[in-house]
Amino acid sequence: MSFDVNRLYQLLPAFYRVRDTKFGAKILTADDKASIAQLTLELSGIINQDSLEADDLRSLLDEKQRGPLKALLSIIADQIAVLEDNFEQLYDDQFIETCAEWVVPYIGDLVAARGLYVYPDADFSQRSQVANTLSYRRRKGTAAVLEQLARDVTGWNASIVEYFQLLATTQYLNHLRPENLSVASIRAWDTHEKINKPFDKTAHTADVRNITSKRGKYNIQNIGVWLWRINSYAHTKSPAYKIDSTRYKFNRLGLDVPLYNSPQTDAIITHLANESNVAMPIGRNMLTDLDAFYGDGNESILVYKNDTAVLPGDGVPPALADIVKVCNLSDLLDPGGNVIGWANTPVDKITIDPVLGRLAFPVANVPTKVEVNYFSGFSTAMGGGEYSRGKTFDAELKNIIKVPSEQPTIQAALTALTLTGGVVEVHSNAYFFETPVVKIAAEKKIELRAADGFNPLLVLSGDISIEGGGEAIFSVNGITFSGGALKIPLKKADASANKLHSLVIEHCTIAPGPVPAIGARASKAAVPALIIELPDTVINVKSSITGSIRSIDGADITLENSIADAADPIGVVYSGLAGSGFGAALSLINATVTGKVYAIVINASNSIFNSELLPVDTWASPVIAERLQQGCIRFSYVPQGSKLSRLYHCQPEKAEFAATVKPVFTSEKYGEAGYCQLSKYCAQQIKQGADDGAEIGVFHNLYQPQREQNLRARLDEYLRFGLEAGILYAS
Repeated sequence: MSFDVNRLYQLLPAFYRVRDTKFGAKILTADDKASIAQLTLELSGIINQDSLEADDLRSLLDEKQRGPLKALLSIIADQIAVLEDNFEQLYDDQFIETCAEWVVPYIGDLVAARGLYVYPDADFSQRSQVANTLSYRRRKGTAAVLEQLARDVTGWNASIVEYFQLLATTQYLNHLRPENLSVASIRAWDTHEKINKPFDKTAHTADVRNITSKRGKYNIQNIGVWLWRINSYAHTKSPAYKIDSTRYKFNRLGLDVPLYNSPQTDAIITHLANESNVAMPIGRNMLTDLDAFYGDGNESILVYKNDTAVLPGDGVPPALADIVKVCNLSDLLDPGGNVIGWANTPVDKITIDPVLGRLAFPVANVPTKVEVNYFSGFSTAMGGGEYSRGKTFDAELKNIIKVPSEQPTIQAALTALTLTGGVVEVHSNAYFFETPVVKIAAEKKIELRAADGFNPLLVLSGDISIEGGGEAIFSVNGITFSGGALKIPLKKADASANKLHSLVIEHCTIAPGPVPAIGARASKAAVPALIIELPDTVINVKSSITGSIRSIDGADITLENSIADAADPIGVVYSGLAGSGFGAALSLINATVTGKVYAIVINASNSIFNSELLPVDTWASPVIAERLQQGCIRFSYVPQGSKLSRLYHCQPEKAEFAATVKPVFTSEKYGEAGYCQLSKYCAQQIKQGADDGAEIGVFHNLYQPQREQNLRARLDEYLRFGLEAGILYAS
């Protein structure tokens, strides 16, 4: 800023500054003097006095030593800084590239861009389509502009298909189309894998049904707008899950997950999209083109053996195909249905199965350490990952300890911050085989977070105990946990009262379901993800995935834009500590919970209770609130028979609609790309049942119905006369 407190202070006559300094020294307390002495000692011990750490210490020293006049000027300087920031933003708001999000529709009005709506907390913007509106109009009517429009309006990968080019017709001899044969080749694998999909090149007979209703496709006037709702997310030097000395899985939790490609997008679309431009699973036949998908550049897959990338180079054959092979590594079963191994055991090459996410080494080439680069699919950035989370970090915490560079373990870093508070920042994607105990002094805060670009996995042998003094806060950001719970005990280890104030979990995954054996840690059955024994504690879970929750009455638990999963709708996802009685007050905001719920008070908004009862069940209802006179359930899906406080615009509205109006998910299995995503066959009352017309559940803030409506509104302006467009989902 131009006028910080020191600059303003220097403008005063020296007489007033000297007098203010002397008066400030007189009113210092003993604690203030001790704090100043400690800060001075820490500052003198810093070798690089120009570092950010030294600047922070000098700033704290100045704040402690300020007299009343300088303290007053600091308040004035803060207000000047606010005004300066406002003036700078007013200038930036004149340009679409730098303006605030709320300004985008107003700039759009200047270029007559239609269908611009701003949605709070949305992870997509209308900025691109406003910036490119004039470019669209110059190329109006072409397939390329329709594709770029679809991508800019929705924020998803898109592909345009002109279906008149795929009609099986009698060829005109003066304009032959040899690629458009009416008879498909039975030898071409790519032809069969792509039939009725976006990149289908097989000729079809005419289909007279309307494409706007997503029924017919192949007709002269039809244009298909294919959209990919699943995005690709990177995993860099992630430890491969070890099954034995030669067999590994790409997913570090041992899940069979398909590998996705890294989409290559262009700022201006000059050619129609192909498989490399969209986020989609890599098929086995696709991966036979190894050079397109495997490598250490922008490619999608890379294997590290003993800290060295497996690539052609010195000491290895010159061709990639000589060291890496693609094949089917599916399970081999004995007559009893037991898995006895994998098919296609490699002999002399490393083998990769992109469909199952598996990796195998020949017996003669056994590695001691395996890491992998790959991409997985998911609907949005949540549950931990290498995506940017910097805006959710606590910027006020200055004492940062980096793991493993400054402290070798997370426990060592947490212990060092017990009295002072601060940040434990992990710069690694590796396994951490430790079960830390968190202790926080009164009125202090510790944030355990993964640095941007990292997502470590804590492999727990038990529960993480979180203990604190009065008003203490513990925050976790960007970490994945497996094998145990985050537990807030009633008593500390020394039997004194635990007084922790709150726990914040953001962009984390506490893996739901059974836990496989990892390293020396044995496999476990499904265990709770959160155990809250302490009353008067506040727990906030944001943009995270957790397993079941056990809590005591008196705590307050909120799930926002998150998933709580008991791995089965008939399981118990939320209850008291014993797994049967009522748990703490529960608030759900844009959440999806799978399993039965029993809480003393339930508040829910735009949420899904994916709960069911067994034919003979000990629970009276799938969702139960102990106090029916408190709480409100609004714009949510609630299974029939639930005992809750008053419902407001919830689904199903009537009992006779219960069979059809219910959530249908692409997948209910954790780890799959379509996990908790509403299926395209789900009832409209669920897909557009939120208070703002968006979908109910954890992906509410994706505003998928609005994206589709915005695209429909814009397509009419750029379609040729007589053509009809249908919006189709490829994922």
